[in-house]
Amino acid sequence: MQTIKIDISKIDAFVDSNTVSAFQHTLEKNHRAVLDKTGQGNDFLGWVDLPSQTDESLLKNIEAAAARMREKATIFVVIGIGGSYLGARAVIEALQDNFAELKRNNKGPFILYAGQNIGEDYMNQLLELLDAHEYALTVISKSGTTTEPAIAFRILKNHLEKKYGKKEAVDRIIAITDQSKGALKTLATNEGYQTYVVPDDVGGRYSVLTPVGLLPIAVAGFNIRELIRGAAEMEALNRQSSQFGDNPMALYAAARNALYQQGKKVEILVNYLPNLFYLTEWWKQLYGESEGKEGKGIFPAGVNFTTDLHSMGQYIQEGERMLFETVLSVDQPHTKLVIPEEEQNLDGLNYIAGKRIDEVNKMAELGTMLAHTDGGVPNIHLNVPAINEYYLGQLIYFFEMACALSGYTLEVNPFDQPGVEAYKKNMFALLGKPGFEKETEHIRKRIGS
Repeated sequence: MQTIKIDISKIDAFVDSNTVSAFQHTLEKNHRAVLDKTGQGNDFLGWVDLPSQTDESLLKNIEAAAARMREKATIFVVIGIGGSYLGARAVIEALQDNFAELKRNNKGPFILYAGQNIGEDYMNQLLELLDAHEYALTVISKSGTTTEPAIAFRILKNHLEKKYGKKEAVDRIIAITDQSKGALKTLATNEGYQTYVVPDDVGGRYSVLTPVGLLPIAVAGFNIRELIRGAAEMEALNRQSSQFGDNPMALYAAARNALYQQGKKVEILVNYLPNLFYLTEWWKQLYGESEGKEGKGIFPAGVNFTTDLHSMGQYIQEGERMLFETVLSVDQPHTKLVIPEEEQNLDGLNYIAGKRIDEVNKMAELGTMLAHTDGGVPNIHLNVPAINEYYLGQLIYFFEMACALSGYTLEVNPFDQPGVEAYKKNMFALLGKPGFEKETEHIRKRIGS
């Protein structure tokens, strides 16, 4: 099987190759720290060997649970926020038909999401939909007290029990949580929910290859064994060497940091397939939470071309030169469609008649890369043979490992997220949460209310 390839030749005009090569020693040291689990945040490095260590019994159990949910429900709700849902959504939406919700025809459940926002209209409209359909859900939270998913689960649990009765509701809920502690674990034990464990040594944004991602992906009908196999192949490749010629993850980390040193503070992940939108969203969380701390870090952004060429394209081409692009290029689409010829040719498109749409897309991709590099935007090129479970598994591990290596190169802990707590403290104080009385008084004075 092929593997993901990286090409950094289109950064040569901006960063001398010797500058990238100069990172080799640092990356070797950081690579060893990740594999030996001796660097910062080493208590959250369980994802490093997760693909090769995933137990057959766990996969069988998840597949059985997914089959049971598929029999019970036409809608399966995934309750979670951040890493507790983005990885699963990225894989599911990358693999499913772009118009899946209109083509279900009772062929297994459609996956919906809750707890990723606090929109009142969103939740009311979801409840209206669930009134009319058979559904089940999974709630994903280590603690069970994260505000957004906790609100959603409280509401949906109440709705589920009213619709089906408490006994049947128990059979329609799967909790993915801490092994031994926390509010959700306590509730799951008391109520008798089926449970899966979020490993203590795997943080949320690195958790897609645990039950956090595997269960929803399996319920959606996709092959989690192939996902794990692809990730395991990339894990094996990573273990062989840290040399840039052999390890594309190390090379990506080096290229990003070399560009950052040259003042390129923003990285835009570019894709040319609409069903990769949530892969970009997952990538943004992975890199934003891992690197953005201590006044450091590359800001992760994303665009969907060619759509965004007609909006963001102008800024990328001629705006401030503080950015670079990483282009995610996919060799083969799943289907084939040829542009027809028209006798009158009023739209002037007969010059591409007989060509596949994908060929036009590829030329747009190449033309855009050339235009942007000419305009002062370095481009890193990632080539993926196809979008399927196997290559998505490769891509997930590729980005995770490169993120860890890059974070260590920035000399930050890529596995914590202390800044996330700031908004929560203010929100709790404003809502009058017990234990936050002093903060409530302070913030009320600050805002003059």
